[in-house]
Amino acid sequence: MTILATGNGRGVLHLSISVPNTTPVPLSDMIATLSNKKKNRLPKILEHASGDKRFKILEAHMKKHQFKQDALIEVLHKAQELFGYLEDDLLLFIAYRLKLPASRVYGVATFYHFFTLKPKGKHTCVVCMGTACYVKGADKVLAAVEDKLKIKAGETTPDGEVSLLTARCIGACGIAPAAVYDGTVTPRQTPESALAKVKGWIGHGN
Repeated sequence: MTILATGNGRGVLHLSISVPNTTPVPLSDMIATLSNKKKNRLPKILEHASGDKRFKILEAHMKKHQFKQDALIEVLHKAQELFGYLEDDLLLFIAYRLKLPASRVYGVATFYHFFTLKPKGKHTCVVCMGTACYVKGADKVLAAVEDKLKIKAGETTPDGEVSLLTARCIGACGIAPAAVYDGTVTPRQTPESALAKVKGWIGHGN
């Protein structure tokens, strides 16, 4: 990939990005694509957020910071604590609530190594390791899944089927220990129930 900078003689700089075997793509077009994605998906994202307690906790955290745009990094940290990783819809929700361009939120999330974007796996399992979940056996749930999948938290199975993550707290203390399977919060997990779920992902209970 190459980045080309050209001037027009009047002090105006134009940037374009070219990828081998493709035509150059202006940086402005990339930003416009993100903006269109935000516009098209936002109603569905907001509808989903209204029924997910994690979004409510995140919004309360943003309110604590008075929805200030310079609190973006703190908000992203909180989002990752709640969700385990930063998927596209979550980043778009943050951009909307902080009144920031989607491109800026994506840029910050991808720049800092301590943020985790959507895992590579076709399926995701996020085990909550908050205090309430931990004392009720979340560590045993996580250990059972790690042993079955032969991976550690933060990794993806070699076949790309399952990514395993942990979250510091998903705000579901009343249903501890909880896990999130493909975005669905599931209550009162045991090693057996978690294994039953992931076995369905890896085929034939192997």
